[in-house]
Amino acid sequence: MTDPGAVNQAAFWQDLYDRREDGWELGQPAPPLADHLTRTPPPRGRVAVLGCGRGHDCRLLARAGYQVWGFDFTSQAIREATALAKRETLDIVFEQRDIFDLTADYRGFFDGVWEYTCFCAIDPTRREEYVGLVREILKPDGWLLACFYPLRDGTDGPPFPTSEAELRRLFSPHFTFVETYRPQASVDRRQGFEWMVLARPGGR
Repeated sequence: MTDPGAVNQAAFWQDLYDRREDGWELGQPAPPLADHLTRTPPPRGRVAVLGCGRGHDCRLLARAGYQVWGFDFTSQAIREATALAKRETLDIVFEQRDIFDLTADYRGFFDGVWEYTCFCAIDPTRREEYVGLVREILKPDGWLLACFYPLRDGTDGPPFPTSEAELRRLFSPHFTFVETYRPQASVDRRQGFEWMVLARPGGR
């Protein structure tokens, strides 16, 4: 079992890249995101992708007309994401950053945040801090679109599991849930373990 505190260090993630144990890599944009954009795309504007990895979701959002910033802990992820975006001549800002340091530079900057496999990668003791971070970098009328994974029992990770009940408890003080559903477009191994949420700043 991984020490949850280890995920707070960039070296932990770089080691997984080096050993090609990046099990979160789909090699394509997240199907639930692609499906949602096709049906009901959120208002266009500046979008942050936290824990962007190789930037597949960033490129999809950019092609859909959003201005995209991708943030990741490791330099290798950012290098590969930048190269893939350049290959498609897409104008995306990629930064190697600890996402918990973003508030100082990006407070109230983004119209939207896309969350996928970042929440499950952070130390679970920092989840309230994560929610606060997302709220701080969004504009007051912004939006959070998230596909939370994995919804299952247990405590081991990453990916560290969560539940609908925990997510509502954490986010409700800061966000209003506009839409929630179980995505049908999940990749096979994640089918039934994902929960899609559209939320707006402003809690109970």
